Amino acid sequence: MTVTTVFIGFFAMLGMLLLGVPIAVAMALIGVIGGIMVFDWTFMDSIGAVVWSVHNEALLTAIPLFILLGELLLRSGIADKMFLSMAAWLGRLPGGLLHTNIGSCALFAATSGSSVATAATIGTVALPSLQERKYCMRQSLGSLAAGGTLGILIPPSVNMLIYGSLTNNSIGKLFMAGLIPGVMLSLLFMVYIAFASRGQGSVREEKLSLPEKLRLSRHLIPPAVVFGIVMGSIYSGLATATESAALGVMTALWFAWCSGKLSLTFLQECFVQTARITGMILLIITAAFVLNLTISLTGVVDELTAWVTSFGLSVTGLLLILILFYLALGMFMDVLSMQVLTIPITYPIVTALGVDPIWYGVFVVLMCELALITPPVGMNLFVVQSVRKDGGNISDVMWGVVPFILIMMLFTFSLMMFPEIALWLPNLM
Repeated sequence: MTVTTVFIGFFAMLGMLLLGVPIAVAMALIGVIGGIMVFDWTFMDSIGAVVWSVHNEALLTAIPLFILLGELLLRSGIADKMFLSMAAWLGRLPGGLLHTNIGSCALFAATSGSSVATAATIGTVALPSLQERKYCMRQSLGSLAAGGTLGILIPPSVNMLIYGSLTNNSIGKLFMAGLIPGVMLSLLFMVYIAFASRGQGSVREEKLSLPEKLRLSRHLIPPAVVFGIVMGSIYSGLATATESAALGVMTALWFAWCSGKLSLTFLQECFVQTARITGMILLIITAAFVLNLTISLTGVVDELTAWVTSFGLSVTGLLLILILFYLALGMFMDVLSMQVLTIPITYPIVTALGVDPIWYGVFVVLMCELALITPPVGMNLFVVQSVRKDGGNISDVMWGVVPFILIMMLFTFSLMMFPEIALWLPNLM
């Protein structure tokens, strides 16, 4: 199979996606057709074993557990109270509740692992207060959309789990690698908000007494405890990613019971939504592995690697090309589609050039974060717009995220110059 054939197959998949064909169907079709073209119908005999091995992988059990963890925290009302607590401490900074948007998104991302859930939850809680206080709508919507992207970088992250399962890398190290970049990106967002707000006339919330702040801080305990248990058990080596997810679910159930929200109806809503999201993700992963089977058996990766290295590109040059590649894809595809389509092809190429696989996991997730807020089809743009009640145009969201896109691009370049930002913590494990 030639490099030209690979590009034809890739653009055929993109064409099917633009026509509305589900991503799992598109990948499976290309994988099956490519395999049959090379190996005849005997290729079909291999698919059953691949599908069985994918669904028999214990690591993938962590995906529904982390999704369930986010659902429990979302539906138990913990996020609403968390926003009030963050507002008490961050509201006096220049920019007021805009800092609370970023802080709440970062904290909720550290327990839910889902960008869409983070943006929708914090947006639903924050927007009424922001509109009532006459905050700049572009800045408000932009901070919510950008803050939501932290959900797939700050651990635990479902997207990191998918990267680890596709590349067979340590989930614990991937989680740790995303922690410092996630915190730094949150701080950079807040620095920009403070700087931009000072130029427009500082917006600050009412000053609260220290006892009142401490009283409200009790609502930060549940997400902090869940995060501490999940990440602490992984970092210390006491639990695998799947076991830590189970511990997090049990902790979230206890907090839901303490809040008085635990009931059969509550559990049914959480379980049904978890099953829906998990089914979608696992179907896409299964199709990705069928495509990977074709790629591995035909030796496509070796040919692509030789073709790329023939250009004499440096590692930096290749990464810059990948940034442009992901930015273009992000305008038309969702995060999961980008991951399962590109990682099996790009991962062997970049690792062959000496790129650290854990670092590349952070890089790919950062590119997927950009995809979430890149017009015209950034998922978080539509999520934030959907929870907006004033009937404004989506162009407000698109213009509002532009400064945050630039910040994320600059941070990506910093990560390329100083890879230890991502690798220092996992190397200590």
